[in-house]
Amino acid sequence: MKKLISLLLVTVLLLSAASALAQTKLTVWCWDPAFNIYAMEEAKKVYALINPDVEIEVIETLSADCETKQTAALSSGQTDTLPDIVLMQDNSGRRFLDTFPGAYFAMDGLVDYDNFATYKIDKFTSEGKRYAVPFDNGVAATFVRTDYLEAAGFTLADLTDITWDRFIEIGLKVKEATGQFMLVTQTGYADFVSMITQSADFWFFDEEGRPNINTNPAVRAMVEVIVKLHESGIVKEAVDWSEYIASFNNGSAASTIQGCWIIGSIVLAEDQAGKWGVTNIPRLDIESGTNYSSQGGSSWVVPASSKNAEVAVDFLSKTFGESVEFYQTILQSSGAIATYLPAAEGPAYAEPHPFFNGQKVFEDLMGYSAKVPLVKYGVYNYEARDEIVIAIEAIFNGTSIDDALNSAQSAIEFIME
Repeated sequence: MKKLISLLLVTVLLLSAASALAQTKLTVWCWDPAFNIYAMEEAKKVYALINPDVEIEVIETLSADCETKQTAALSSGQTDTLPDIVLMQDNSGRRFLDTFPGAYFAMDGLVDYDNFATYKIDKFTSEGKRYAVPFDNGVAATFVRTDYLEAAGFTLADLTDITWDRFIEIGLKVKEATGQFMLVTQTGYADFVSMITQSADFWFFDEEGRPNINTNPAVRAMVEVIVKLHESGIVKEAVDWSEYIASFNNGSAASTIQGCWIIGSIVLAEDQAGKWGVTNIPRLDIESGTNYSSQGGSSWVVPASSKNAEVAVDFLSKTFGESVEFYQTILQSSGAIATYLPAAEGPAYAEPHPFFNGQKVFEDLMGYSAKVPLVKYGVYNYEARDEIVIAIEAIFNGTSIDDALNSAQSAIEFIME
């Protein structure tokens, strides 16, 4: 009888332990079903083979909401509302680490950072500790309907290595020939503010981190280009993200200039397969202007408040941090060009992409990535960008460029006091 009781007790203990493992659940906040969420769902499949006792729930959360919810929770101390893993824009990394010291789980010794691009690691490094698993490369490119170009007498080569003025000239002819907009972006041109400025090897701050807006030659040239685009009539200014995606999916816009992560949304329009091409972006007509830049890019962080922080880091490390096969899987479907360096040696990077008429787009994009100017980001990147967006709207409504940029300079200086 005693043996039976002992056996039952052992069985109960084993079942309890198994139950505890099965109850390990990670929650993840991230955005973009065609890119980040897709990648996370594929990562879940990889990790299920390694640790099947961990459940992972992905909660679609807009990028802005990820940041506002973290700010609210960390400011109030109500960190139990935070998930186990959050996707964070690279440009926000330093601000959150500096504003909320101790709020994130340091991953040193748990992730092999030697296999990642250095510039990505730096964005989430504070006082010598590293706080994120890098994800995607945000290299920017022009994604364009080649059939629309051909209707106006142009080829993809005609859109390569050009200035913004030439882009507008071609865009006017494409619109005349097809009746469609040459370009779509979101109202406010926020993405262009950052992307175009960086393409000329400038940023919104100087080397000492001070605001550099009203005397910045790249910012002025960028604003002048955006005003020309707005006045040209070739740009569809989408009111939100859904309209933005729909505009190239339904053919009402011939191109978008965006980070390479947009591929996941472009290929959703299966009827357009073979009708798209990829080339570099237009450049500012100033001495430092280049045809290369970055837009977006993000990394995975783990709040220190997570009760399963080590499991969360293990999941990220064994998927985004070491699985070449995983990156090969997500590359063709979503355009997720990795900053995990070994992934670039996989065969998928050199394969012709059928949607882009057999172009080796990932090989081309990796080439662009190597030429992107490396600028020194500040802590208040988004605040500076938003003040410039406000300035541009004022210019649209009649304010002079000088007055608008002076106002933006003063506003960001006040924010940083």
